This record gives sequence, structure tokens and C-alpha cells, in this order.
Amino acid sequence: MPPTRQALNPETRTPVPPRPSAGAAHPAPVPSSLPEFDVRRKRPPLLSFLLRMDTLRSGARVVSLLAVDFAGVFAAIFTALALKDAVLGDVNVRASLEQTLDIVAFAYLVTVMLFARSDLYARRSVRPGLTRIVSSLFQVTAVALVFALVNGERFSSYYIFYGSLIFSVAYVAGLRVLYDRATGLILRAAGYQRRAILVGTGEHIEAVAHALDGEQSPINVVGFISLTPRPDNGLRSLGGLEEIGAVVDRNRLDEVIIADPAFPEQQALDLVDACHQRGVRVHIAPSTMEILIHRAEFVPGQSVPLFELKPPVFEGLDYAMKRTFDIVGASLLLLALSPALLAIALAVRLSSRGPIIYRSMRPGIGGVPFPCLKFRTMEHDADEQQDELETLNEAGGAIFKIRDDPRLTPVGRLLRRFSMDELPQLVNVLRGEMSLVGPRPLPMRDFERLESWHKKRYLVLPGITGLWQVSGRSDLDFDDLVRLDFLYLERWSPFLDLAILAKTIPAVITRKGAY
Repeated sequence: MPPTRQALNPETRTPVPPRPSAGAAHPAPVPSSLPEFDVRRKRPPLLSFLLRMDTLRSGARVVSLLAVDFAGVFAAIFTALALKDAVLGDVNVRASLEQTLDIVAFAYLVTVMLFARSDLYARRSVRPGLTRIVSSLFQVTAVALVFALVNGERFSSYYIFYGSLIFSVAYVAGLRVLYDRATGLILRAAGYQRRAILVGTGEHIEAVAHALDGEQSPINVVGFISLTPRPDNGLRSLGGLEEIGAVVDRNRLDEVIIADPAFPEQQALDLVDACHQRGVRVHIAPSTMEILIHRAEFVPGQSVPLFELKPPVFEGLDYAMKRTFDIVGASLLLLALSPALLAIALAVRLSSRGPIIYRSMRPGIGGVPFPCLKFRTMEHDADEQQDELETLNEAGGAIFKIRDDPRLTPVGRLLRRFSMDELPQLVNVLRGEMSLVGPRPLPMRDFERLESWHKKRYLVLPGITGLWQVSGRSDLDFDDLVRLDFLYLERWSPFLDLAILAKTIPAVITRKGAY
């Protein structure tokens, strides 16, 4: 039977348990408090997604900022070249324009990449200001200079680099200031506000609510949750902190603001996880004294400088970059490894009774099960023998591992040793169920034994390889493996994915911790 995507009940939008494949154990229901949807890329149909106002506004923001930056970079290069010609007494606008057209594409591409890396295309509430713009433009200049020298370019003067840098700082920064002011006026005229609640203690809630009050504020405070007896601050009390998930869902919130700098640490962690699981941003408001000192410095046009606690998920440009990398990488690997895949499939078929591909039901993003594809490495009735082997488990924590598992076939033992049984998961990557790099998906038996703090790893797509595979694999304690997943989520970058993929090959060859 061909693998199918997890079905959703049309009334409740909850998963309908899939039918198990022949010989596979019936997956138990997933007891998870995680949301059953992808908080990064959304689940509504494509047309509905495109028509959402938030999506249109985000798209318009990125496109308009790209246009602003192109105008700034183009004007900077043209001004630098025209000024040089003017100083030399050979003013030729046409020649300067042609030279600019030859240069601007590369300069603009590098600018966009470094600006995106610096969050300069993010929403206005968290978009960095002049310091980050100047820093990024310095990096653009350095990259352009190195590229030119490596390609054998020779210059009698390096004026084009520092001249363009000076003018680009002036033009790009100036145009962005005008852009922020113009779009701010438009948003205020349209009455746009983000729905938020305040969480903290009485006096801090009142101070932040007062600072955010006003017709010009981009934040609409719809109520509060207080850790102390409910204060009389004119806002609506929305319940207790233990109800934060229901409060977020019921009030269709865009963000939650922690209004108390002394907020209890454990409760803050629970609050942040509950919000991030629902795709809701969390901000921390500083103390009243910090507001008075830094009010005009952090975010121009905002009365409260809010610090964001970003969720450990991939969204926006990060998600687009990672997903594109996954699709291209998985396609190329499938093409390059197709002879090996055919040989392995033939060996599995001839060596033992049973299907070539084993569909192991495993929890994916949000804990929703999906069929994780593997070359079958065990006897066809391996699932039925699981309970009998529990006493032989050699792994700690929730996972089940036996070095000399009696259920393994001779070919399966070899495939396991070199992790070749995982290769069919490249198809899972193309189907959007997995990523090339990410936390490894655990069998349902292991997932049901996880503690609640372990499940933070299910906020992103599971991966074929990850920090587990390049950091000791089965030799590590389970809690250490989970902490490696958290480290990956917090420090992700395209370069980290490339590094993990590069280290996976020697880890597989040396077979360190593999069984």
C-alpha cells in the first residue's frame, strides 16, 4: 500500500489514526499537549493563506523594503561613480549609468542576503535600526572587495568601495527612515493594532498598560493575567496562568507580554512554551525605570521597548531557506544514490521474508504521526516480539536499543551499522514530513515515555540526521540527546545544517555509537 499523508477530521481538524501496515504494531494515540499543526508554515489551503491580511501585509513589507534597498544601493554606486568623474573633470552620466548597471546586481544580491541575515526585513516592531544597517553595509563592502580581488581585479584606487559605502549608508538609512515613517502613518490611519495580553503582577501590569495606552499605540491590550490578587487597573482579567493556552486561543492573540521583570523562571518557561506551540510571540517588557531611560532609543515610534523571546522554530526566510535546501538536497541525493537504493532493495527482498520498505509510525511536528520510511532490517514479525525484549533494553531514558537485537536480519544488521536503512526517508523529506537535518523522530513506543519537557523537540520537522548522529549517537544518555536537539533549535543556521551533513558521513563510516 503506498504511504499516505495523515488525514484530518473535517469537523475537528484533528488527526484520524492511520491504518497500520501489515505486520506493524497498532500505534497508540498520541498523548501530547502540542498543537497539531505546523506553526511555521501554516496549514490553511494555499488560496486562503495568500488572502490572509497578515500574509499580504508581510509580503508587501518585504517587497517594498527590497525596492527601497535597491534604490539606495543603485543611487549610492551611481553617485560614487558620477562624483569620481566630476572630480576628474570628465562628467559622463551615460558612462556612469552603464558602470552602475554592471555592478549593482552583485552588490544588491549580497546586500539582500546580509540584510536578511540581520533581520532587516522583519516586522517593524523588532526590525533593527541604523547600527545594524551600517554594520551590514560594511560587510557587503568587505565581501565585494574580497570577491573582486579573488577574481583578479586590479584597481588604481579603491574609491569605488569606500565611496559606495559612504553613500549607501546615507541613502539606504535615509530611505528606510522615510519608509518607516510613511508606513507608520498608513498603519495608524488604518487602525492596525496587534492583539496582546499582559502577564505579571499588579503594579507592573498597570505601568506597562499605561505606557502602551493611546490611539497611536500599535498594540491593543485586550486583558491581563496576574500572578497576584487581581488588580483594579481598568483591564479585563482573563483568568489564571494555568489557563494561558485557552486564553491565547479564545482571544486570538498575536503576542503575550511579560510585564514583570521578576517573573518566576519556571512559570516563564511554561508560558513561553505554551505560546510558542501556538505560534504566538512572547515579549518581555523592561521595568518602569528602563522604560523611562530607553523609551526613545529602542524602537522609534513605540512607547515601550519590547524584547522578543523567539520560538525555537523556523519561520519566514529561515523556513523558506531550509525547505528549499531540503527539497534540492533530497532530490540530488535520491538521484545520486538511486543505484545503491536499488541494490539495497534487492538485497532486502532476497534475504528475508517481508516487505522491502517498513513504514514506522512516528510522531512528527506537533506530535502528529507520519509513516517514517525505512528499509526493513528486521524479521517481518519484529513488532510482535517487542514486549518480550523490553527487559533486554540497554538504553537509558525513553528510548529502546539493543546492541545484538535478535530480530535483525543479516542484511539488516549491515544496513543498521552504516545507517543505510534510513535512506528512504529522503522521500519523507520531499513529502514535507521530515527535513534533512533536525531532531530524530522516535518510535511511538519511545514517544509515549517522554517527559513533557522533552516534547519541545517536536516544534520542528524531524530530521534524517542531526546533532545526535554526529555527537556519539547511541553512546549518549537520552537527556543529553534531547539537550542536543534544543541546542540545534536555538543555534540553527544554514551553515550548521551543512556542518552536520558533512560530519554525518565520517560518523556513519566510523560507526561510532551505532547499533
